Amino acid sequence: MRTPFGKARPDGLFAETRADDMAVKTVRELLRRNPALPPERVDELALAATTQTGDQGLTLGRSVAVLAGLPKSTPGYSIDRMCAGAMTAVTNTASAIMVGAQDVAIAGGVEHMGHHPMGEGTDPNPRFVSEKLVDSSALVMGSTAENLHDRYPHLTKERADTFGVASQDKYAKALANGDIDPMIVPVAVRSTELGWGLATADELPRPGTTVEAIRDLKTPFRPGGRVTAGNASP
Repeated sequence: MRTPFGKARPDGLFAETRADDMAVKTVRELLRRNPALPPERVDELALAATTQTGDQGLTLGRSVAVLAGLPKSTPGYSIDRMCAGAMTAVTNTASAIMVGAQDVAIAGGVEHMGHHPMGEGTDPNPRFVSEKLVDSSALVMGSTAENLHDRYPHLTKERADTFGVASQDKYAKALANGDIDPMIVPVAVRSTELGWGLATADELPRPGTTVEAIRDLKTPFRPGGRVTAGNASP
């Protein structure tokens, strides 16, 4: 389960929503959808965040456990493994279950890059570059993306967009067939300009996206009503 995705901009979908509140909403909805699981059965809550400060700080897993209504005796912790953080939260808790240390655990991650831009507050050791331990571009994800583009020029934006639309189409079909449950959790959002709304689908892609199926998405914010992308896909 997840919240909708929003843009990391001052006017983005979650610009005025806290990161920990987004995680709390997801955990609450997870418990609501699984009424056979008493909250006291949850042995651990592991939550990843790359920037662990502000609304993503204060041992996020433990904070979200308390705010989500789990028993105050439920422990929790945070993980920082960059892009692999949430996956590590899953493998860590799964490993604990495998060795018999836990029976039930909740794992996931959150990253509010509108509040915490990439690299915020970091101070990479100058030895990385001065001793040529890594290329300077390795410290900037955007540069890494450019390097990948140069190395694999056949992976064009059009191909990437087509792959993404095909993936969402598969999700929509599986949802319509009843093979899976909806993964997106509606989240109440606030905009100083537009007021309150309900985010139920991902925010629009940036202008210039070439795939027609993406370009046709409707506006994601309607004041006082639903936030929708016009279909069942996330």
